[in-house]
Amino acid sequence: MFTFVDWIVLAAYLLFSLLIGLWVSRGNKNLKEYMFGGGSMPWIAVGISLIATSVSATTFLGAPADVFGDDMTFLMFQIGALLSIVVVGFVFIPRLRNAGISSAYELFEVRFGSKAVRRLAAVFYCLHLLLRTGILLYAPSLVLAQILHVDLRVAIIVSAAVAIFYTWFGGIKAVIWTDVMQFCVFFGGGVLVLLIIANTVGGFGEMAAMASEAGKTRWWNPSMDISDARTLVSAGFAYAILEIAIRGCDQQFVQRYLSVKDVKAANRSSVLSMVLGCAVSVLFYWVGAALFVYYKVSKVSALPDSLGQNDVFPYFIVNCLPVGVTGLIVAAICAAAMSSLSGAINSLSNTSERDFLGWEESKGMGGLKRAKIWTVVWGVLGVFFALFAATQQGSLLKNALFFTGLFTGPLLGMFLLAFFVKGLKSWQVVVAVLCGMGSLVLVQGIPAFGVPAVLGGIFSWPWMPFISMTTTILVALVAKTADFVKGMVRK
Repeated sequence: MFTFVDWIVLAAYLLFSLLIGLWVSRGNKNLKEYMFGGGSMPWIAVGISLIATSVSATTFLGAPADVFGDDMTFLMFQIGALLSIVVVGFVFIPRLRNAGISSAYELFEVRFGSKAVRRLAAVFYCLHLLLRTGILLYAPSLVLAQILHVDLRVAIIVSAAVAIFYTWFGGIKAVIWTDVMQFCVFFGGGVLVLLIIANTVGGFGEMAAMASEAGKTRWWNPSMDISDARTLVSAGFAYAILEIAIRGCDQQFVQRYLSVKDVKAANRSSVLSMVLGCAVSVLFYWVGAALFVYYKVSKVSALPDSLGQNDVFPYFIVNCLPVGVTGLIVAAICAAAMSSLSGAINSLSNTSERDFLGWEESKGMGGLKRAKIWTVVWGVLGVFFALFAATQQGSLLKNALFFTGLFTGPLLGMFLLAFFVKGLKSWQVVVAVLCGMGSLVLVQGIPAFGVPAVLGGIFSWPWMPFISMTTTILVALVAKTADFVKGMVRK
C-alpha cells in the first residue's frame, strides 16, 4: 500500500528536482549556455546523464519482467554496446567535435551543401524522438497510475510538468544535473530492492544458486540465428548498429559531446555511460531473477493468478516493500521517466532553433527566449503523444521498434555517407534514405497500420536499423556511380 510516508518521499523527490533546475539556471546568459552549458560541463556528470537518458523507465520495469519470464540472454546487448563505444569514439566524436557544428544535422548542410537534406534528417529525428518519448512517458505512467491509484492522464501530466519546468528553466545544465540525481535514485532503488529480496530468501549466495538452478542466470547464446533476437549474432553484432545510431547520430548524445571541453572529455563521458549501462543491465536483470526466486522458488509470497509477468515488479513494489521504500522506488520510476522527457525536449528545442529555423547563435537573449518556448512546445507534444499511446490497442513495443529502425538506420547511413563519401548530391541522399525506409517496410511491414511484411520472419528486431542503414548506403553509392557513368557517356 502507498502510505502517507511514501507520498512525502515522492513529493520531496519531485520538489528537489525542481530546485536543482532553479539552482543551475543562474548561469544561463545566452543560447550557448542554455544548450551546451558553455562547453564546460564535467565529463563525469555528462557520462551519467548519457546513461540516465538512455535507460528510461522501461529498463527499470521491463528488464526484471524479461528475466522473470525468460532469462538474461539480452545481457549480450552489452557486447554490441562495447563495439559501439569504440566506433563512436574513433569515428563520430572527433568528426562531430571538429566540424564546428552546434547541431548533429548541421553536418549534412556542411558535407552535402543542402539545407533540404539537413532539415529532412532533423524531421526524421524529431518524429522518432517524439514517438519514443510519448511511449517512454506513457509506459511508466501506466504503472504509476496503478500504484498511486490515480488517473493515468494525471500521472502523465504531473511527471511531465515537473520535467518540462526544470528543463525550461535550466536548459542542458538542469537536464544533466537532474540526470545525475535521477540516476542515483534509479540505481539505488534497484540495489535496495535486490538487497531486500536477497535478505528475505537467505542471502545473495543462496538466491543466486536458486536463480541459476531455475535457469534465470543464462546469458550466453552463441547461435547465429538471425531470426532470434536472443543470439550472439543479433544481440552482439546487429544491436551494435542500433547503439552506434543512437550514440553517434542522436542529438541528445551529440549535444552532450559538445557540452564538454574537448574530444578526450567527450570520449570519457561516452565510455563511462557504457560502463554504467552495463551495471544497470546486470542489476535489473538480477532484480528479475530475484523476483522469480522470491515468488516461484522460495515462495515467500504468492502472486495473483491473473497477474502477467510485466505486473510482477509493480505488485512487489506495492505489497512487499517497507513503508518509505515504496515511495523511493516510485520516485525512481518517476526519475527515469522525467530523465527521458527532459533530455528529449531539450535536444528537440536545439534542433528546432538551429535546423528548422536556421537561426545562428544570438549574442542577445532572443535565441534563448525562443529555445525556451520550443522546450515547452515539445514538452506539450510529448504529453500529447503519451496520451495518444494510451488509446492504442496494438503492441506499443512493436510500433516503437518499427519507428526506431525506420528513422535511426537511414540517419546512421547519412552520417557514414557524410563522413566517408565525397561528391554526393542532395537528391542522391534523399533517394537513398527513402529506399532505406522502404526496405524496412518489406521486412517488417507497418505494425501501426496492420500492413504485413513481404519478407517477415527472416530477421529479428535488432536487425532493422542495420537493414535500413545498409540499403541507404548502397543506394547512395549506386546512384552516385550511375550519375558518374551518365556524365562520362555524355562527354
